[in-house]
Amino acid sequence: MTSAKAALFSAFGRTDSPRRETLRHELAREAGRDTSIVHKPRLVLASASPRRLMLLAQVGVEPDALRPASINEDPRMGEMPRGLAMRLARSKAEAARDQIANDRDIANAYVLAADTVVAYGNKVFGKPQHMEEAAKFLQQLSGRKHRVLTGVCLITPQDRALTRIVDTKVQFKHLSKSEIEAYIASREWRGKAGGYAIQGLAGCFIQKISGSYTNVVGLPLTEVTNLLLGEGFPIHFSWLRAAEAGTDSY
Repeated sequence: MTSAKAALFSAFGRTDSPRRETLRHELAREAGRDTSIVHKPRLVLASASPRRLMLLAQVGVEPDALRPASINEDPRMGEMPRGLAMRLARSKAEAARDQIANDRDIANAYVLAADTVVAYGNKVFGKPQHMEEAAKFLQQLSGRKHRVLTGVCLITPQDRALTRIVDTKVQFKHLSKSEIEAYIASREWRGKAGGYAIQGLAGCFIQKISGSYTNVVGLPLTEVTNLLLGEGFPIHFSWLRAAEAGTDSY
């Protein structure tokens, strides 16, 4: 085989995915063989969202690393909002896990991912790309009840994937043209599913909410903490440490 052909076959054989046998697999196997091995639990968040970081900090959780996953978030043909949120959350978690699989510092970390979808019926309101689209979203949500669904995926150090879906109903008041124009001018809508942020200026648009408030912000804390605690992640350790230090967060 000529060197040119060899190079061509080598190029086709390469993959961006981690090796089949990764450091993550090795560490998981070692931990399974010797239960006396205790590693400090680490957490990787598959996001760089300041809202999700803020919510985790609220319950005393600080990720050891951020590995935002770049994936195609467009809905598939005929895909329902619930399925979309769940698929994207799992895809983000798996992509982040693959990123860290051979990173000696965090290869055996828990990986947490979430994806939030705003929907009216089966119509998905993604992140608006420009002002006109953001204004259109707000006009369509005005005076109506919509749903905010967040898919959550936690991958354990043993590569077990646990998933949850949280559904919150949100009722908007009727928005005037001037309210929509002022909100668009604030630029707060950028990067927000549905074109609004409930924890910001758009909080005054909300007449009623049924379900988890933190879900609408971007991360349902009850479900996330239950997942982590159920898999042995020491969330309460930071609470006890704060108590011993005599700090008061209120």
